[in-house]
Amino acid sequence: MPRSLRVFSPIVSLIARTVLPSGSVVVNSCSSAAEQLCNFVCDCSDCSDENQCGYLRGSAVLGTPFTCDFEDSDCGWQDVGTSTYGWVRGRASLAKWGMGPHSDHTVGTDLGWFLVTMSPPAKTTATAWLRSPEMRGAAAACEIRAWYHLSGRCESTQGLKQTERPVLRLAVAHRDGVVELWQSPEHSREGWHPLVAYPGRIVEQFQLIFSLTQPPTCGAEVALDDIVFSNCGLPEVGQQACGAQESRCRRGSCLAQRRFCDGTDDCGDSSDEGAAQCKNFTRCSFDYDLCGWETAAGPAVWGRNTSLNLGTSYSIPTRDHSNNSRAGFFLHVSSDPTAQAGGTAQLSSPTFQATNSCSLVLYCHLHGSATSSLSISYVTNSTKHLMRERTGDLGSCWVRERVDFNVTDPFKVLIEGVAGNGGTVAVDDLILSQGCVKEQGELVGSVPHSGPVLAAVPEKPLVTLPSQALAGPCAADEVACGSGDCIAAELACDFAHTCADGSDEERCGTTTFESGAGGWHDVSVGRLRWALQKVTESDIFLTVFLCSGTFLALQTGEGQMVGPAKARSPLLGPSGPACTMEMSYHIHSDPQGFLAINVADHTTGSTQLVWQTQGRGSTTGGHVRVPLGERSRPFQVELLALVDLQGSASVGVDNVTFEQCYHDVVTPTAAELSCNFERGMCGWYQDLSSDFKWVHSTGQGQGSDHTTGSGYFLSVDASVPWSHGQRALLLSSHQEPAAAPRCLSFWYRLAGPQIGTLSLKLWPEGGEEDVLWTRRGSQGSIWHRARATLPSTGQRRYRVAFEVLHDGFLGDVGLDDIAQTAGPCGAELSCSFEAEGCGLAASGEGTWQRQSNGTGTAAGPAADHTTGTAAGHYMVVNTGRVSLPAGHRAALTSQLYQPSVSAQCLAFWYQLSAGTPGSLRVFVEQSRVRRKVLSVSTMEGSSWHRSHVTVQPDGDWQVVFEAVGAGGDHGYIALDDLHVSEGACPKPASCDFEQDTCGWSSPSDPRLHSLAWGWKSGVTLAKYPGPEQDHTLGTRNGHYMHFDTSVLGARGTSALLESPPLPAATDSCLRFWYHMDIPEHLSSGELRVTLRGAGGRRTVWSVPGHRGRGWRGAAVPVQSPGEFQISFEITTRRWPMEGTVALDDIMYSARVGCHSSPESPVEEKPSGSFVAEVTLSVLLALVIVVLGAAGGWCWLKQRRLASRTPTENNSSQGFDNITFRDDKVIISPREGDES
Repeated sequence: MPRSLRVFSPIVSLIARTVLPSGSVVVNSCSSAAEQLCNFVCDCSDCSDENQCGYLRGSAVLGTPFTCDFEDSDCGWQDVGTSTYGWVRGRASLAKWGMGPHSDHTVGTDLGWFLVTMSPPAKTTATAWLRSPEMRGAAAACEIRAWYHLSGRCESTQGLKQTERPVLRLAVAHRDGVVELWQSPEHSREGWHPLVAYPGRIVEQFQLIFSLTQPPTCGAEVALDDIVFSNCGLPEVGQQACGAQESRCRRGSCLAQRRFCDGTDDCGDSSDEGAAQCKNFTRCSFDYDLCGWETAAGPAVWGRNTSLNLGTSYSIPTRDHSNNSRAGFFLHVSSDPTAQAGGTAQLSSPTFQATNSCSLVLYCHLHGSATSSLSISYVTNSTKHLMRERTGDLGSCWVRERVDFNVTDPFKVLIEGVAGNGGTVAVDDLILSQGCVKEQGELVGSVPHSGPVLAAVPEKPLVTLPSQALAGPCAADEVACGSGDCIAAELACDFAHTCADGSDEERCGTTTFESGAGGWHDVSVGRLRWALQKVTESDIFLTVFLCSGTFLALQTGEGQMVGPAKARSPLLGPSGPACTMEMSYHIHSDPQGFLAINVADHTTGSTQLVWQTQGRGSTTGGHVRVPLGERSRPFQVELLALVDLQGSASVGVDNVTFEQCYHDVVTPTAAELSCNFERGMCGWYQDLSSDFKWVHSTGQGQGSDHTTGSGYFLSVDASVPWSHGQRALLLSSHQEPAAAPRCLSFWYRLAGPQIGTLSLKLWPEGGEEDVLWTRRGSQGSIWHRARATLPSTGQRRYRVAFEVLHDGFLGDVGLDDIAQTAGPCGAELSCSFEAEGCGLAASGEGTWQRQSNGTGTAAGPAADHTTGTAAGHYMVVNTGRVSLPAGHRAALTSQLYQPSVSAQCLAFWYQLSAGTPGSLRVFVEQSRVRRKVLSVSTMEGSSWHRSHVTVQPDGDWQVVFEAVGAGGDHGYIALDDLHVSEGACPKPASCDFEQDTCGWSSPSDPRLHSLAWGWKSGVTLAKYPGPEQDHTLGTRNGHYMHFDTSVLGARGTSALLESPPLPAATDSCLRFWYHMDIPEHLSSGELRVTLRGAGGRRTVWSVPGHRGRGWRGAAVPVQSPGEFQISFEITTRRWPMEGTVALDDIMYSARVGCHSSPESPVEEKPSGSFVAEVTLSVLLALVIVVLGAAGGWCWLKQRRLASRTPTENNSSQGFDNITFRDDKVIISPREGDES
């Protein structure tokens, strides 16, 4: 038994071991007969007879029938493996970033469902099996389309043999056999990729089988989503009114007469392929011999074989067309690395009489190479006349092709195949009509199934084939210039003239179509195709959009499938970041019709939609400019169109050009790294290889720009659905080598309850990328300034990139006012150590080093403080007695900080190991005088602790962290998240949120399923609602913490805001102000204050969600026998809960009880009572005239106080800073934060 058959044969007899969990789906509500279930035809009024069939009756999200998007159930798919390695229905997990999809394909977020493999064995080759329910027959035009996601260590295993890479296969099991329909390509990077398979006509019941086979120690994961079945049902039974060019099937449906006797059961009952009806047609299936056709000797030869014998290579047909079987025969020619370039295999017919009614139908299979080709010609008097040519990769399917001959001399039909590198060209089922008469008056011999019959061959051929062209002068990996010179194949169509005559760029897609297709070739497999067509001045509607002459038009095709027409450019690239494609077009169609442009990237194995327009019921068109961006070689541009040509619909394309596509093209703005984005993108470009992109906008509810408050900035919205890319890249042009370091400053915003990561990277030419700066998680709806030093690059050119990782789905990222200045940036005011050591210098006997738990060599914390993960970085020193003996010191010294105000706050997080870690001493040094501000040698618990100190400098100053060994066997001291801010430090856990969040933060551990609080001002943001005034200042410019409860649900059921760890407390007090705006009918949760310590979590205060009247105050007694953290938590008992919660002016008083402080806040009076009191005072003032002046004075005073009290007064206190702001003068210093 062949190997591939052994792989699939166990499936046929397996019984489902596991039924995947599914939702509540109604099945067969009208009790249809068994043969009517799962046949792609709705027999019940609600179509429930087509549920749990491997598909449901439709997808509400996608709007497609007979679809499984896995949102509601598993659709009946079953894991049928015999080990723990199998398939499960699941969602994306942000906790396992880098493994599995970060979002589903249906909705494009982490809330969507899909099927995914799990638990692969570590040391053996393994296969995970997935089987569909039984389906009852498929029409000839049936198309199965799905999306798969391959991830893990084996992704993009270039250079490995097929047996050494994970392979995903789709097969169909019917009768007693299993036939493979599709397998994943050799090169496929992580991401969602389309899968398209055509099972062909299946009469009996069948099942589909997905399998993932991977080698040992691979650990790859595959996910499946959005399985769509199109055109799989048979035509409806019943009499239809047929057209003039149609005939009736036995079932009553109509079929074009050209589709009768073509080797495909289009009617669904074989009545269009009946023996009596087709007795005058001659069909050669190659099951016995060549039926009188002849192969010519040459550098490449057609071979007769079966899929069973040829194996399971990617490009080989998986079955023949005649029998839809792996045992059926066909002719094929495959690429041979030892053969000369462009070896052409020839297959010729007997000589036919002159005719005007001879037609040839055949089925071709071109797969595995973009340069394979098949041509059909006729030959008269040794002259070849080309009739039809197919070029490129048509997919793993048999494609119908038809050629009608009108020839006035005797002729031969010549079929030529050229297999490109890695590709195979095959033909099957050559069917000649009754008008094809052999020259000697005899029809070509037909081949009955009982045995071979040889056709008569004339003694002397009347028509001789032209001699084959001699081998060219170029090698297999070269192409010839027009002058005869040879150049490397990858230099053709690279947007630069390599040949002296420029011939290497002549057929590369830029064309007016007047002298041919310009390198474009039709790769359609359905009933539409692209072809050249003339437009004349009489075509009034077309000449509005297209020039007179020839253009590329949508026409009726000969394929048997149903789908859009597709034309491809030649292999192109590499391209530069400014590359664009321009063209003229017109489309006349209803709204269901469309014209689109795709880019097929052969390096990543992905296809991306870059432009689309739909029909509008009338003729529309014009000139379009489509950015293609920077892409590696090879890639191809695809033109797709789908309209109904039965009416007056039409689509045309003309005047195609590629502009500024050479990868080293220099644009006038290439060197401009400084940019405020008011007049465009300057020297920055989108990475267009992903559909997760930066957007040039004015805010759209996210907030204003930084430059003027009403201008443009760049943003990435992680909450936009269907952004399947994992990273959004903003790239600079190639920069000339830098001899000296420079400082790049920029303003950024990271907002939202679940937002991803923003990084600044340097890409030196030919070198490894260097992460210069990074931030992860919510930083508030506020502009922050950041700086990073661009190092010198020696003699190498370089690029700069801003990267957003899509590891969050609720929030947005903003970027504005990028500025480059000479020299390094100086001391960093905020350092997370994620990108670098921020200029801190190590000295002394021990060694401080920057590391993460996942990559570090020294002992250290399990997770950093910034990201809360093992991948996060921190500074650490080994304090064991071998590395740092007792009394020895290891110092870490910052660069000089320049004072900007009279008082600054230095804050940092530290962690000491258990046992005898030594001691951490912190000094502030100014004018060579050190002042100790902290000394700690023990620490309760294993969490990160925060410390801060107020510095009142009269000149430049720096901080020194000093670790002192204590002689223990093992130990470490770690530092993270240094931050210098303006103003004196508040008390621990106290904060007015005007400068920063004072150490209050939302935990980043994704296992908690908790969402992050935001930080914003009272400026109204449609995307992030909250009070219009803070409590501290009582104005829209004041800041507070906030959370929109409407996002609670599947992503997270709570929102946590935690204080830094605090020491044990007795008789302490927590005071704070909170604001709630939750409609009572949507109130299903509460705001809690909890204390979390070694003994667990304890709730000490709570209030149910409600619609409050302004800011309200609360005072909560706090006691804890050990170290603890204070948490504000919003929870929901049932989803959804709609509304906002805000916090401000948190004050924690240690060892001072709530009862002993006159500053304890009290419950705020409703603002309605307040208004009544004001009204009463006014009436009293009118009655008591003598006290009028005093009463007015009191009233004004009370109004002023109202701005400082929690009322619902919406008037803005102070002026709006939108129209006056720049990088040097910030009218409201609380709008931004050095970060």
